[in-house]
Amino acid sequence: MKFTVLTLFPDIVKAFFENSIMAKAVEKEIIAYDLVNIRDFATDKHHTCDDGTYGGGAGQLMLAEPLSKALDSVKAGKKYVIYVTPSGKPLTQDVAEKLSHKDELVFICGRYEGIDQRIIDSYVDAEISIGDYVMSSGEVAATVVIDTVYRLVDGVISHESLEEESFCDGLLEYPQYTHSEEWKGMKVPPGLLSGNHKEIRKWRLKKRLIKTMANRPDLIWKARQNGQLSQEAEKMIEEITETVFLKTQKKKRSKR
Repeated sequence: MKFTVLTLFPDIVKAFFENSIMAKAVEKEIIAYDLVNIRDFATDKHHTCDDGTYGGGAGQLMLAEPLSKALDSVKAGKKYVIYVTPSGKPLTQDVAEKLSHKDELVFICGRYEGIDQRIIDSYVDAEISIGDYVMSSGEVAATVVIDTVYRLVDGVISHESLEEESFCDGLLEYPQYTHSEEWKGMKVPPGLLSGNHKEIRKWRLKKRLIKTMANRPDLIWKARQNGQLSQEAEKMIEEITETVFLKTQKKKRSKR
C-alpha cells in the first residue's frame, strides 16, 4: 500500500515514516510513501501558497493553483484523495478498515484556514475528521489517519494482535499486565496467573464490558444493534449492572 502526502512541511511527516513499526513496514516494502512539497509548485519567487479569503474574515487560505498542480503531479484524479479537516466525517475503526483495502491514499494537509473549496470539489473523495477540535497542523491529523490505516494492512501486524484490540468487536480492550507480578504493592489479578485459559477469557470479557460500560456506553448499544454481543456477554452485563446498583444502594444507606 502507498501513502502520498501533500504538505507544506514534509519533514513533519517524514519522521513518522522513518520510525518504529512503520519504518519496518517500509523496509519490507509492505508500505510505500511519497512526500510532496506543495511549495515546489508555487510560481512566484516567494513560493506563496496562501492568500486572504473572498468575503473577508480572519486568516489565510491555501491557494488552489499550487495545490492543484501538486495533485496533478501525483495523478490524484486516478487515486483516492483524502482531505483531513475538522468538518469532515469522523474517523472510526470501520472507516480505517475500508481505507486499508485501497492501493494508494493521497492526503492533503491543510494549513491556515484550510484550502480553497474548489480543490475539494474537484479532487477530494473523502473529508475525514480525527475529532471535534481544531488543530493548526493538517500534517499531524494526516499521520493519525495513516497510523490507524497502515497497521491493518496484511503483514504489518499479526492478525492475533488485531483481533483483541479495542473496537474490533464493539468493545474496548481489557486491562493488561506484565512482569513483575507485584509492583509498588499492586499485584497482577490472580485470574491471570491461574493458567486456566477458560477463566482468563471470561475475566478479560468481563473487564472489557466493565470498561466499555464506564467509558463508552454508546458502544454497548451499538454492539447490541449489530448483534455483536454474545449471550454470555449479555449475562455479564446484567451481573455488572446489578453489582453497581447494590453498591450504590449501600453507599446511600451508609450516608443516612
